[in-house]
Amino acid sequence: MFHKEGFKIITITLLLTIALAVGAEYFISIPWLKILVQVAALILLVLILQFFRNPKRVTTINDKHVIAPVDGKVVVIEEVFEKEYFKDKRLQISIFMSPINVHVTRYALGGTVKFSKYHPGKYLVAWHPKASEENERTTVVVANETYGEILYRQIAGALAKRIVNYAKEGMQVVQGTDAGFIKFGSRVDLFLPLDTNVKVTLNQMVKGGIDVIAEQ
Repeated sequence: MFHKEGFKIITITLLLTIALAVGAEYFISIPWLKILVQVAALILLVLILQFFRNPKRVTTINDKHVIAPVDGKVVVIEEVFEKEYFKDKRLQISIFMSPINVHVTRYALGGTVKFSKYHPGKYLVAWHPKASEENERTTVVVANETYGEILYRQIAGALAKRIVNYAKEGMQVVQGTDAGFIKFGSRVDLFLPLDTNVKVTLNQMVKGGIDVIAEQ
């Protein structure tokens, strides 16, 4: 299964692959060069297909749990001052996605979208300390009566040039369902209450929609 955000680029890449393969067959007389072009075109198609894959995930819905919003590696667990929405200290947990990870963003918590804002910005590497404040990003706050408010931030990386965010203020959202997509390498930051019981460790690999990040 592929994510809808990839349908256009998958179609274009498929047509390009066919065109290169057929063109090489008819217009390149050197055997090794012909094969090289055809193989390169096929590899490009496979890379695009794997990037936009959208594996089905069955989320165990629990209003006391914050689940991983994306696939990737936990690279930050620390107390920080969150200055955009909460304007106080929060526990930040960051998940880095490499280009080979699934890039679907899923709702980490079910409830009501309280805040949703897009910020244009730079394309620093996703692990850069200033990426959270200077890169292209979206900030979304979701709340329910059991857990309270959490904030997640989709952050574009050096390769990512477009963030897709489905969250709109006032929406009722279901934990584990699609919240958006980040194209080509990125990071997601979670900002949680300081008394959160963290269930992950640094450098742990997590699966979006499946693994529990924290509980209240």
